[in-house]
Amino acid sequence: MLGKTAGGLYWMYRYLERSDNVARLIEAGFRISLARPDIAEDEWNSILSAGGGRAIYEQSNDELETSAVIDFLLRNRDFPSSVIGSVAAARNNARLVRTALTREVWEAVNESWINLKSVLARPVNNRDLPEVLGLIRRQSALVRGALHGTQLRNDGYQFAQLGIALERADNTARILDMKYYALLRSGSTVAQTGSNVQWETILRTAAALRSYRWLNGADMTPESIAEFLILDRRMPRAILFCIETATNNLAYLEEAYEQRNASQEMAGMLRDELRSTTIGEIYDSGLNDFTSDFLKKSGALSGQVERDYRFIE
Repeated sequence: MLGKTAGGLYWMYRYLERSDNVARLIEAGFRISLARPDIAEDEWNSILSAGGGRAIYEQSNDELETSAVIDFLLRNRDFPSSVIGSVAAARNNARLVRTALTREVWEAVNESWINLKSVLARPVNNRDLPEVLGLIRRQSALVRGALHGTQLRNDGYQFAQLGIALERADNTARILDMKYYALLRSGSTVAQTGSNVQWETILRTAAALRSYRWLNGADMTPESIAEFLILDRRMPRAILFCIETATNNLAYLEEAYEQRNASQEMAGMLRDELRSTTIGEIYDSGLNDFTSDFLKKSGALSGQVERDYRFIE
């Protein structure tokens, strides 16, 4: 497969996954702003920082006002990671690799773009926000479903899955990075000021609340939540699960192309490092330090994949 085609598939699915993730961040921020208006400004600030949009937002906004931040994250085309920016980028990549997609996948991507372009043509009011966020998530799921149901399990499929896995790992790490203060050990002063609302928000943002409760019931502790989101090998958005998936995708490419690259080495080392650590060790070294270090390694891995498979000729 040409590097340009591989890169188009990889980034198409990363952008679609990103639109889903941003919708979940908005939902979390909106819930907090309603339940805890006293900390709403801090919540939106952390969400903008996690998504890398704070500097762009501040260019045209003086205050962190709920409706302004939501509109920015949904509709601002100057912010590449906004929902409309991400879906537009996904569709552009899909057009570049049209011949590598099944008809069902292409139609799902195109339908997503048409529907969201229409819905986001104007600011979304608070009454309609839950429905719009649900639509964004469903459209992303529709494309993933078409991929799983119709796409040949070849190298193109592996690049698509690789993009999804690395984007999910990156997003979960960013959620933990912006919320680490709510997941400090229970004995700390800062942790004692947290609440179940904050913990539930973290799990909701990672689409993990129900899964966590299936395994743990109503018993919520900072360490058990962090362990679930970092080291669980069953939860699709847990960091270890995503890195194991990415490592498997890269192993397929190694066999298909009969060549082992630096990206395979990097992914394997990162997977083994996560497998061999415990949540106690992560807390002892610092949860915030762990997430920052992981984001650097994840970014380095993504860059190495682009170089190894010549996404840009």
